[in-house]
Amino acid sequence: MYTITSLKSLALLDAIEKPVKISSSEFMHHISASSKTAARVLKQLEEEGYIGRQLVAGGQMVQLTEAGVGILKREYTDYQQIFCREHADLELYGHVITGLGEGQYYIAKEGYMSQFRDRLGFKPFPGTLNIRLTDQSAQMRDSMDMVQPLLIHGFNDGERSYGGVKCYPVEIEGIKGAVIVPDRTHYPADLLEIIAPVKLREIPGLSDGDEVRVVIRKPQRCR
Repeated sequence: MYTITSLKSLALLDAIEKPVKISSSEFMHHISASSKTAARVLKQLEEEGYIGRQLVAGGQMVQLTEAGVGILKREYTDYQQIFCREHADLELYGHVITGLGEGQYYIAKEGYMSQFRDRLGFKPFPGTLNIRLTDQSAQMRDSMDMVQPLLIHGFNDGERSYGGVKCYPVEIEGIKGAVIVPDRTHYPADLLEIIAPVKLREIPGLSDGDEVRVVIRKPQRCR
């Protein structure tokens, strides 16, 4: 009965990030129950593996376990389905073109590569696929701003400094990748530069002039 309420209350006290000290007499106010019931609930949550608990003077140190966080994540997903609806994905169309070949040099830099791995969840092939958007898609490109980009920070390798990069997760030909937009470069509205964990140019049948579809996932809007 008190599982969700208790885990949520503990999470709001920052018990996901670190152990927090709380007494039964304090916790009772968070779950609107008696001190005796609060003590029983904490003990039960520990027995069920949802929290870790260590008794100390004046209370206990409590932290949510992975299982406890999982309960809240499932609850969150349920509320998203109730209150949120997804925008239609943004679909952009364009044709493959030959780039200047600079992408391979920059992406291979460890200062970028390590951040790509951490933020995008994949190690990009050292090179980019360049797409020249159709006129209609070029006009729609500003819609990418509705998507919160993943930020790649600039760095200095001891010889020169490199600027930051914005990454917009996309899917192209069924492969997950990202549109990259360097902070220091003003890209034409009709040009996309895409990275992926594979060499996109080796996709069967993909060559200069071929039309491709780039799918950008839009965020959810909640009521």
